[in-house]
Amino acid sequence: MTLVLSQRGTEFVIRIGTVTLMGSTMHGSEDVLAERACARIARGAAAHVLVGGLGMGYTLAAALQHLGPTARVTVAELVPAVVEWNRGPLAHLAGRPLEDPRTVVWEGDVAAAYKVKRAAYDAILLDIDNGPTGLTRTKNNWLYSPAGLAAAFDALCEGGILGVWSIAPDRGFTRLLTQIGFEVEEDTVRSRRTKGGRHTLWFATRPRAGAGAGPKRRHGK
Repeated sequence: MTLVLSQRGTEFVIRIGTVTLMGSTMHGSEDVLAERACARIARGAAAHVLVGGLGMGYTLAAALQHLGPTARVTVAELVPAVVEWNRGPLAHLAGRPLEDPRTVVWEGDVAAAYKVKRAAYDAILLDIDNGPTGLTRTKNNWLYSPAGLAAAFDALCEGGILGVWSIAPDRGFTRLLTQIGFEVEEDTVRSRRTKGGRHTLWFATRPRAGAGAGPKRRHGK
């Protein structure tokens, strides 16, 4: 199905069919995802962050706001139209983050960005679909599978953070992150920070060598 951008007054909405994926007035939980993940990054100013899913640019913008001047943020977006919208009618919403010199746009699957180099990222932020259960594209489910999470683990440097946004809690996903070897924190935040629906965030850390990592990873292909 095709993504559609619509506008009503000053509000923008992206839909697939009759399902609303995101709206410009509800991005508080996405902001928090980036803020809290970036606050945990040890290298700070020189960090390299991968954002999976451009959306309306809010997660990217929040990451840039909380990183230093020499940081890099690669944003992976599979749908070319979403990139075009963020360079056009949506650009002003999040403060034109695609124009920030620290931003690199990867027009393709975020899974491919995992494979560029092992231990390449200080943080990976996944704001794709509705979270662990894909909605717009069945292949997105791989990102939240044992194999996908193992790939994210390998793409992170030691002490790196995997931040995951979800529309709802998922106890099985928390257990899976732990089984892969992450140290996991789970939090619930409001869609508009102080009001609105409750969304779930996971912050999963790749332990440093000798730090007493969690269970050994077991994953399929």
